[in-house]
Amino acid sequence: MSRAFRRTFSSLRHHRNYRYFFAGQVVSQTGTWMQRLAQGWFVIQLTHSPIAVGILAVAQFLPFTVFGLFAGVVVDRLDARRTVIWTQAAQMALASLIAALALAGIAQPWHVYVIAALNGTLLVLDAPARQALTYRMVGPAELQNAISLNSSLFNAARIFGPAVAGVVIAAVGVGWCFALNAASFVAVLAGLLAMRTSEFHPLERRERPTILGGTREGLAYVRRRPAALIVLAGVVVLSMFCFNFNVLLPVLAKQTLHSGPQTLGLLSALFGAGALVGALAAAAQRRPSLKLMLIGSFLFTGSELLLAPSRSTAAVGALLFATGVGFTLWTSNSNSSLQLEAPDHLRGRVVGLYYYAFNGAGPVGGMLAGWLMARGGTQLAFVVAGIAGLTATVWSARRLRAPAPAEPGLQPLS
Repeated sequence: MSRAFRRTFSSLRHHRNYRYFFAGQVVSQTGTWMQRLAQGWFVIQLTHSPIAVGILAVAQFLPFTVFGLFAGVVVDRLDARRTVIWTQAAQMALASLIAALALAGIAQPWHVYVIAALNGTLLVLDAPARQALTYRMVGPAELQNAISLNSSLFNAARIFGPAVAGVVIAAVGVGWCFALNAASFVAVLAGLLAMRTSEFHPLERRERPTILGGTREGLAYVRRRPAALIVLAGVVVLSMFCFNFNVLLPVLAKQTLHSGPQTLGLLSALFGAGALVGALAAAAQRRPSLKLMLIGSFLFTGSELLLAPSRSTAAVGALLFATGVGFTLWTSNSNSSLQLEAPDHLRGRVVGLYYYAFNGAGPVGGMLAGWLMARGGTQLAFVVAGIAGLTATVWSARRLRAPAPAEPGLQPLS
């Protein structure tokens, strides 16, 4: 247990820059999750429509669909630290704007949609740039550990942020959630500016790729690796059908369980608690594992199917906890496997393709979830999500068990 504990937090112990990054993200991610929950609740308040929450999901994820395929090439062309500084500063400005609109009482649904779309556009670059920066901070030996710690931090914030947001919304309104998120970016910017670039892991430098040529090179690289293609195909299906909690949970809390923002915060926090447990388990791994990725996928999608008939807050909370555990076992192992396999000059593009697969189908998934809830409530939405996710997981398991040349960075299923 002592060795496992040391492995779990090895990146924090060994890398000063990563400690700065992690500390800043502790504060910033909490604020981000406050805003995510507040946006969904705000739209429900303004429109009283599940379809409107689906439109919000389209606004958030459409930029990934439009620009995500090329984001990795841009990240490979730019300095990762400077890119993250600018994207985080721009997100701070947008959080300040929506806070001002909400606190002044003049916000309209289209304001929320536009700001969500601009945030999504920034995240197209921010997400793969942060992954590239993580590699620069810790190097290949501890990349799996750092990715899992990032995920644990993300999901710890998923616990604390929505819980605080539920209390803040009930006490003083959604506007203060947006204002607190804007203030939280100060911490992450301070951490980024305090880093020592001399301590970054060196990269193999090649000629800067063109946008179209670099995109073709990244796609050709993935096509030559069957396991990577299977992983990305699974990510597309699960993200489209199964990861629509920003649409599902506000309606689940308000209309299925007939509760208020406190229950929404509690349910989001329970999902985050399970995701934190899964992330810490992944952080103790020595290498990413396709077997654990599939186990996580089965747990994630199977728990969603069991959510469909649940009408008790306690049962829903327990199932969301299990869903969270499976979710981060799946995402941590799929993300790490793809990154460790990729060469330095293509890592940004491979990460960009992962986020494109994860978020690019978000607009369709969000609208589908909203339409399904309008037709048959959250029960129908969770039934479709569970069946689609389990089918994709079984297909992936069968394809990954088929004989194929061994690939570096990916542990076999046996």
